[in-house]
Amino acid sequence: MSDRPVRVRFAPSPTGPLHIGGVRTALYNYLFAKKHNGTFILRIEDTDQNRFVPGAEEYIANALEWLGISATEGVVNGGPHAPYRQSERKLMYHEFAQRLVDSGNAYYAFDTTEELEAMRKRLEAAKVAAPQYNAISRGSMKNSLTLSEDETKKKLEAGEPYVIRIKIPRNEEVRFHDIIRGWVVVHTSSLDDKVLFKSDGMPTYHLANVVDDYLMNISHVIRGEEWLPSAPLHVLLYRYLNWESVMPQFAHLPLLLRPDGNGKLSKRDGDRLGFPVFPLDWKDPATGEQSSGYRERGYFPDAVVNLLALLGWHPGNNQELFTKEELIEAFSLEKVNKSGAKFDPDKAKWFNQQYLRKADNSELARLFKADIDKRNMSGLSHIDNMSYVEGVSHLIKEKAHFVSEFWSIGSFFFIAPDMYDEAVIQKRWNPTTKDFFGKLNAALTNSTDFSHTVIETLFKSTAEANGVAPGSVMQLFRVLITGMAAGPALFETLELLGKDEVVKRISTALEKLK
Repeated sequence: MSDRPVRVRFAPSPTGPLHIGGVRTALYNYLFAKKHNGTFILRIEDTDQNRFVPGAEEYIANALEWLGISATEGVVNGGPHAPYRQSERKLMYHEFAQRLVDSGNAYYAFDTTEELEAMRKRLEAAKVAAPQYNAISRGSMKNSLTLSEDETKKKLEAGEPYVIRIKIPRNEEVRFHDIIRGWVVVHTSSLDDKVLFKSDGMPTYHLANVVDDYLMNISHVIRGEEWLPSAPLHVLLYRYLNWESVMPQFAHLPLLLRPDGNGKLSKRDGDRLGFPVFPLDWKDPATGEQSSGYRERGYFPDAVVNLLALLGWHPGNNQELFTKEELIEAFSLEKVNKSGAKFDPDKAKWFNQQYLRKADNSELARLFKADIDKRNMSGLSHIDNMSYVEGVSHLIKEKAHFVSEFWSIGSFFFIAPDMYDEAVIQKRWNPTTKDFFGKLNAALTNSTDFSHTVIETLFKSTAEANGVAPGSVMQLFRVLITGMAAGPALFETLELLGKDEVVKRISTALEKLK
């Protein structure tokens, strides 16, 4: 780390919903900034107007807000370097593109689409493996390097369409240090003369992101591995604009991989395997296609943050559960892996389960009540008694990954069973057990204390007095009360249901099971 103040940015393009891999990039920038008392900026890079998708920018902002990844400056809350939307900054970029042309490090190119296609075909016919506009091919194209100064001037004055391309040196090595990957060395023979300024008057990402990072005093560029091939070009731009002394440090994050580790995680993988790859639900405005999000699937935002933090970074020990404050304290780019991180849908559920178990019962009760209300069920007993719903939530949260599972686990708290687990009944129900439950029901009816400890004592003492092993009828007891063979702690369940309801349910079962 240098003494330079830490200023980082997350700069997505509004071309669709924010992928969970993009969320991880934002998170790492946020954690790094917070760790070093720095500034985290949210910038929108919308230079490619052809790929702009309505609603995408709002989606990005809403997703980060839900996850608590809040920017210090940016498109949402402004700041000293506004505007933070590149389309609103476009007038400034031409100045820097012109500066590169004037210094001989960029040039005007007037080639038409047809001429570019003809060039590619010539190179393919010549068995060139990767046809591109570069130090060799530019010599046969229509640009200010092959045209005279007068010809170039006439074309510009006539308003002939042009782009500005960087002039990549023919035989050099570009070297830069990546915090995660160490020294990266790339030979310029593998680079092409990328377009920096387009004929529509907009800069490309390459020029705009370098200019904006410079003007916004960005100290560290933390971004996805897919941008690593572009980094040498960006290093050259810093050099040609005489900004090398303030060039940010680079850190290129590993890919998020499919669960099988073969390739980058995509929406199709989520659709195929049944898990979301976006933070929030998204409806494509063009096709109407729906994609599910973590929020709507019932994930807690802190669980998603915890999950993503560990996909590519390790704390150096076996700790898996972190508060956001603990993540900030422990995080470092030096502990980010070079290799890709496999996404594990089951592990994602596990993280949510851990946060659900730690959640306040009153909050779980509120969520559970809202879920029940959406089911349009009326006449449920105790449904408006939030103290009761809290008690239910406390008992069943150990069995669930999501609040949406509460109903299937604990509907019997509100509706008495009308069917009983058949396998248990066939195995355990007989005249002896029927007689036992008749006597147990009488004992429970006469009890003035219906705490779970007293219920358990009565159950065991009644069993022993009748020569019945408590373990042999415990599951059957659960089935008579809940209809299910498994569930939350039985005696605590009975206490919450209350004596009248428990006695009634045993009596009903004794009537039904002749």
